[in-house]
Amino acid sequence: MPSVMLSAVLEEEPDLYEAFPPHVDPSGITILTDSPPGKKAPLKTFEELQPILQQGRKRELKLLIRENSWPINSPIRASLWPALCRQHQHGKSMLDGFYWDMVTQVFGTVELPDKPIMLPPFVEATHCLGYHLTRKGRAVADRVVSVLGYACPDITYSPSLYPITAALLHFMPEEECYHCMASLVASKEKMFITQTKLLNEVTWKTVMQIAKKHAKSAAQHLSRLSGAIGPERIYADWQWWILAALPFPHLVRVLDCFFHEGIKVFYRVALAILILFHKHSTNQNSEWYAEATKNGVDHAVDKFCRNMPASPTKLLRTAFSIRALSSQYISRVFIKTEMTLKSKQVITGSRLVRSRSSDNLPTSQSQVNIQMMSHTLTIRERMSEETCKQMGSHSPGPRALSMGVYPIQAIKSQILDQSELFTLWSWLPVRITMYQPVLLYTTEEHGCSLTTFYVRVEHHEPTLLMIKTCNNEVFGAYCSTRWFERNQKDERGNRQAYFGTGETFLFSLHPARAKYPWVGCAKNDSKEEGDTRTAHANSLFMAADNTMITIGGGEGQAIWMDENIRFGKTDRCSTFNNPPLCPSGDFEIRVLEVYGFSGA
Repeated sequence: MPSVMLSAVLEEEPDLYEAFPPHVDPSGITILTDSPPGKKAPLKTFEELQPILQQGRKRELKLLIRENSWPINSPIRASLWPALCRQHQHGKSMLDGFYWDMVTQVFGTVELPDKPIMLPPFVEATHCLGYHLTRKGRAVADRVVSVLGYACPDITYSPSLYPITAALLHFMPEEECYHCMASLVASKEKMFITQTKLLNEVTWKTVMQIAKKHAKSAAQHLSRLSGAIGPERIYADWQWWILAALPFPHLVRVLDCFFHEGIKVFYRVALAILILFHKHSTNQNSEWYAEATKNGVDHAVDKFCRNMPASPTKLLRTAFSIRALSSQYISRVFIKTEMTLKSKQVITGSRLVRSRSSDNLPTSQSQVNIQMMSHTLTIRERMSEETCKQMGSHSPGPRALSMGVYPIQAIKSQILDQSELFTLWSWLPVRITMYQPVLLYTTEEHGCSLTTFYVRVEHHEPTLLMIKTCNNEVFGAYCSTRWFERNQKDERGNRQAYFGTGETFLFSLHPARAKYPWVGCAKNDSKEEGDTRTAHANSLFMAADNTMITIGGGEGQAIWMDENIRFGKTDRCSTFNNPPLCPSGDFEIRVLEVYGFSGA
């Protein structure tokens, strides 16, 4: 290469100290030369990727991000990462200045405090990875995470939230980092960051399951080396292989893909780490085999990641070349694992076991934060209204409030009185009681038509159905899944007969008061730890078509309603092991009300 051209190329490379914000210490950051220069296509610029992003060509963008191994000091991430995160934004974008208003409300000033910032309860000290942030940078990360804790009071456990925040801060200012994290936390279509202990457990059990099928030899090797401690303890640390142990240039390349594709990238990278570890530790004379036998396989995998022998490109190539590992398959494993764990964690008899609902319930400290947040949001909304009036723009919409703030007396039901409403609300998953109930459909106002029912209800999740019969019996069901799922098809193109999850339950309020949870809750709670199977006939939660709605199945239907929402029948069913919800078994509907939950 001529010396003039060489100098031009060198001038285009950003200076390491200019490539990062001032709250980053670049002295410890290593720039890896991923591969020698050759005939490879030049790396894409953000200007080239932007139209692909704007036009929603997600698959094309995915392949380009995977293929372009931008160096650690490339300026592209300052623009690319925020743009990728904005894709997953749910609802309206935040107003300019929203973050700083929140900082002022929470801390009383936008100046960084001299004393350490108290982090939310969902953050543990071991989660606080700062990478190459300066002392000021760590304080900035603490502040972003603290404001997120106030804005999202239902986060109860989130190991990856702090490290991802710290990584974002290496390439952007504080306010933009907060907006990125808020988009990832609230994302509906893809999962990025787990926010409860239950979902965190689901992720490592999902990795363990998919490894047994898609990295079989590596999984068996890990199991053999794990010895008495068992592989479960190893897999429980799977996110730390990536977030804590991988060299920073490797992590950044993984995050390039993660911000576009979601947590499935982490799953693939975890499997790639296992495959590479297996390759380098199979030989009993290898240093990694010796490390595993001497200090334990958990320490060996951690040390292997810290000294990753593969380049970032090789690591990602290994991850994305795992065949037949589809997003749909990962999703199925995840949902099945989640449902099994949920079924173990419910209130059964007099014994209190943590459920998905109580797992999402904030700790006592978080509940204090909820009340403070409700107060500060009121102030925030008033301030915004004044500001927006001055600017001639619309004020932000109302926020969902916690049960402690939203008065249950505001529900105007034609079926339940206040005493019955309080009873029913005490049976709901606790996280749901924090959202504002909204009447979606009532036969009194919207008529008796299954078509109208679907139009008004089918996209809401969860929903609460309450029935009052012409004999004044009152009963219903909490339906965990949206009714639109009746249209989903299986792998063969056939419509699903039944859908829903074990969080669904039946209830009766008159003449008797009783809750009938899924039988799998009690069964799985009483079984051995590894045996969580439930017969198919016991897992028939919801079914629907153009002629009827059914809740509960197996040997009978707990609730069945016709297409005119006029007549129905009820019987004992295997799914809930309930008695008929009215004495005669057949009923005529006087009123049906269906509630959704705003913001859920």
